Amino acid sequence: MDLQLKDKVVIVTGGAKGIGEGIVRVLAKEGAIPVIVGRNEQDNLRLAKDISANGGQVFQVSAELTNPAAAAKAVEIVLEKFGRIDGLVNNAGVNDGVGLESGSYERFVDSLHKNVIHYYLMAHHALPALKASKGAIVNIGSKVADTGQGGTSAYAASNGARNALTREWALELLPYEIRVNAVIVAECYTPLYQTWINSIPNAEEKLASIKARIPFGQRMTTAEEIANATVFLLSEASSHTTGQLVYVDGGYVHLDRSI
Repeated sequence: MDLQLKDKVVIVTGGAKGIGEGIVRVLAKEGAIPVIVGRNEQDNLRLAKDISANGGQVFQVSAELTNPAAAAKAVEIVLEKFGRIDGLVNNAGVNDGVGLESGSYERFVDSLHKNVIHYYLMAHHALPALKASKGAIVNIGSKVADTGQGGTSAYAASNGARNALTREWALELLPYEIRVNAVIVAECYTPLYQTWINSIPNAEEKLASIKARIPFGQRMTTAEEIANATVFLLSEASSHTTGQLVYVDGGYVHLDRSI
């Protein structure tokens, strides 16, 4: 299937590692020009160098998106370089464990900046360019908005907001023919996930028990599987799909896990 992404400029926040890296790699494979936006320039350059060495196009912008001004600057840099933006993937974030009992005002607000405020700001600043290109937005979200997790109020709130913004923006941007969708992740194996697993006593047992509760194949979702769905939603192959929350989770959220 031709996804018609050749030379399309697509921003991917948190694009240097994990799910973001998977999305960047699939975009490059499809002939698009992914723009890695991440806080660590060395991580950005490592991935960019690898993609370039394999014949792909890529660009990177170093930006600390918890700083609101950084979102505007990142978009400005992309437009100075390419003069257009065809897609935006809001992906950067972290489950930082800011709970109701254990948290505080300062930590809660800091977590919102890490996990949802820059979703709004990146879309806001990229919007004029997306109007011009009739581009697409994909927000990466988490099952935590649906299931809860315990001890992570700020991350849950952020993901609930991501889902709500997906539907709100899909409606607001109808007149401009900008499609907005979300890909919802449950148990996806990434370096951050590995770090979390390693922090738990009896880590291998815990990982095995998590896999056993994933209905489809009793295995973790891969970053590439998340990326494939994301890139499809960015492409003209999904030209009449908007306002959707697409769960790429092996049935984790909606299927009966007692099977």
